[in-house]
Amino acid sequence: MGLSKNTESRKGEHLQLPPGQRLQRGWPVTHYGPVPKFKPDRWEFRVFGSTADGDKRCWTHDEFSALPYTTVVADLHCVTKYSMLDAEWGGVSARTILELAPPAPEVTHVMVWAEYGYSSNLRLSDFTAEQTIFATHKDGELLTAEHGFPARLVVPHLYAWKGPKWVRGVEYMTADRRGFWEERGYHNVGDPWGEQRYSYQELPGEGPEL
Repeated sequence: MGLSKNTESRKGEHLQLPPGQRLQRGWPVTHYGPVPKFKPDRWEFRVFGSTADGDKRCWTHDEFSALPYTTVVADLHCVTKYSMLDAEWGGVSARTILELAPPAPEVTHVMVWAEYGYSSNLRLSDFTAEQTIFATHKDGELLTAEHGFPARLVVPHLYAWKGPKWVRGVEYMTADRRGFWEERGYHNVGDPWGEQRYSYQELPGEGPEL
């Protein structure tokens, strides 16, 4: 298994929490709705929408698990105001998905889809960031069902709601569209360092009209 350079320890580096956050020991379980039952024979990961060749791409669970494995060491900042620092996330880099199923040149955003129709929109630049990863493991252990097994998206530089649990696919989009929480009053971007929690804080151009 190949390891990314991001697995290097940040020990000795000064760590700072985003505004309004508190350091969390352990990992609370937070989500909306029930925990889905994993059915490996029915599970697939899809990339669709404005792909470069116009076709969708699908992987079974076995095929997805066989994709190049990488790790990143990164923080998790929850909008409920806790932060978990220096977790090691293992799984499939978003850049790997982009290489295997390239977007069309005009794509500007993605919608990440999860179980029960849950969705979260991201700017393409956030999705392509080096540390964005479809995590299957945390600190070397498989994710539990409560924490998103078989895969959850982790986008370390944004609030954690932008990375759904129980991910099932990615839609490439040529215009922005709000996801589940973004339609319900959460900020369209979700930068914890700017404390972008709610839609009323949005500046012109930061999201489509509600």
